[in-house]
Amino acid sequence: MAGHSKWANIKHRKAAQDAKRGKVFSKIIRELTVAAKGGDNPDDNPRLRVAMDKALGANMKKDTIDKAVSRGAGNAEGENYEECTYEGYGVGGVAVLVECMTDNKNRTVAEVRHAFSKRGGNLGTDGSVAYLFSKVGQLHYPAEVKEEPLMEAALEAGAEDVLVHGDGSKEVETAFADYFDVKEALLSDDFVPEQAQITMKPATTVDLDAAGAEKIMALVDMLEDLDDVQSVYTNADISDEVLAELNG
Repeated sequence: MAGHSKWANIKHRKAAQDAKRGKVFSKIIRELTVAAKGGDNPDDNPRLRVAMDKALGANMKKDTIDKAVSRGAGNAEGENYEECTYEGYGVGGVAVLVECMTDNKNRTVAEVRHAFSKRGGNLGTDGSVAYLFSKVGQLHYPAEVKEEPLMEAALEAGAEDVLVHGDGSKEVETAFADYFDVKEALLSDDFVPEQAQITMKPATTVDLDAAGAEKIMALVDMLEDLDDVQSVYTNADISDEVLAELNG
């Protein structure tokens, strides 16, 4: 299942992401700055609320968050970023969606195109893969969290689904609009997620063997290393068995 591979990939890549914490912070600050252009009150600006939630989840200091929000709301000088999304394909026809924030679109598209080309993929046209993805909320819980109480609390709070993976970990999925309500309801019931995020979920997935998985992960890594890239989403489905083979 797509959710299964998503959580497996999160765990597989966590160490690498932790090593890039400085770069992660700079991307979150950029996201906060752009989101705050729509207003500096998260109660009236859902996008800013999402960005602040991500910042707090990454253990960013409140002072750093406040400075980025102030800059975006026009209370301080800073770079003027614009958003752009690039779509393409990786090995095996895997769909790849790349969200960027940049002060130079010519530089960004050149870097993104180079990454696709170098890792065996190709950049597509606008709309070529975006229709495959929808924005959802995900809350991840470890195996020791009991399934029935979590499922009962999640569905009562308005979650759309609760997935139980092969390793026993659980994933609560919500509509984007319901994410914060569900998260807060579960927290009030003492269900504290290991990880919580807004993500883009694919409607269909592509199963990959070890060789294909290695190539897709290399493409995602290269794209995520680009300063202008905020998020990368794919519809690759990578099983635990394939990940074990790659890690073996």
